[in-house]
Amino acid sequence: MSMLKRTLIAAGALAAFAVPALAAEVKLEGFHANPAFARFHGPIAEAFMKKHPEIEVTYRATSPSYNEAHQQILRSAVTNELPDFYFSGYHLLPELVETLEKRDQIVDLGSFLTEEGEDFVTENYAPRMLALGQIEGKQWGLAFNASSPLMYYNADLVKQAGGDPENMPSDWESVMALAAKINTLGDDITGISYDVGTWPDDWLWQAALYQQGARLFDGEGDVAFGNEAGLKSLELFRTFVTDGGMQILDWNQSRQQFGAGKTGIFFTTPAHLTVITDMVGDKFALRTAPFPLDDKGEMSGVPTGGNAVVMLTKDEAKQKAAWEYIKFATGPEAQKIVVEMTGYLPTNLRTVETDYLGAFYDANPNYRTAIDQIDRSLPWVGYPGGQSVRVWNTQREIIAAVMRGEKTPEEGLEEMVQATSQMMN
Repeated sequence: MSMLKRTLIAAGALAAFAVPALAAEVKLEGFHANPAFARFHGPIAEAFMKKHPEIEVTYRATSPSYNEAHQQILRSAVTNELPDFYFSGYHLLPELVETLEKRDQIVDLGSFLTEEGEDFVTENYAPRMLALGQIEGKQWGLAFNASSPLMYYNADLVKQAGGDPENMPSDWESVMALAAKINTLGDDITGISYDVGTWPDDWLWQAALYQQGARLFDGEGDVAFGNEAGLKSLELFRTFVTDGGMQILDWNQSRQQFGAGKTGIFFTTPAHLTVITDMVGDKFALRTAPFPLDDKGEMSGVPTGGNAVVMLTKDEAKQKAAWEYIKFATGPEAQKIVVEMTGYLPTNLRTVETDYLGAFYDANPNYRTAIDQIDRSLPWVGYPGGQSVRVWNTQREIIAAVMRGEKTPEEGLEEMVQATSQMMN
């Protein structure tokens, strides 16, 4: 199915569920980040309402990113104008819970899961996925989208540069050696793109640390990246530009360049896989590979991006209806829609059954890569004290300056550690 057709279907679905259902007994209002996500939220809501005509589901106008959506929710909490359910970025969930629990504006989903029974839980949700929505032992959310950064690559350019498209490098030194060779193939060809300096949140920054076995915080909750791992990350980011020819672009522009066949190796979320696949078409052979790890030990891995759906309504009738929607959205039918439209990991165990995705992954190996690296998944964490958005906005500017050569990696790291520590205290 073409991207245009999918877009039209999604738009139609949005229009369908935006019209009030005359027979609806309960009306629910949701909120999510990223306007592009409407392409699967719309069809999911439409499918749900066909099964539950007594429940009407609509969505508020979305925000551009998780960070901006988070700020909007916090403002709505002050005025007591929260939606009935909300899809929170994992890295912001602790801050959301800490803020809303004090105001009695968020619902613990543990009792709802208990009422469903142990068999329901074990058949649908892996412990790793349940953990993504848990804060201090309570199940505040259920994983809806889950992803880890992937290496997308133009197999034609890799082959032209002397690489083996069937055996891509799994460490960063080898990746950069290949990227440097791709960068010599032509004036309009870029070896690599890793858009950490323009990314809307710190997911790619955490990935650079995690793949070395490092973390954001130490055991005392202080900044832990002011060390060799942090310096290596910034040095690597600079080589993307100096050796790989990377241009500092908006991450959407960077994706378009890759789709046009102008970039050899490109790092982004599996949520973009279907969009990129449509963009590439038959221009070149598109492949995906796991995120490279310099440390292959148990501590290394990649941050799990995505979001968990939380319940915010305190109305009993709406809570019952919202739970039905949350179950459906995190169930196999809805997750099938998400996977096929994006490339996200399914967060429901039953999604891989024959009745749902079945042989989809065998027929689409690029989508399987995210599944294959699920054992590397680590939590995507946020900063304490409600500073996650502010911290990243500051860090991102420093990282971009290092990538442009305006600061040395050493200068950048010192500034990042100092600024982050000040904002945390």
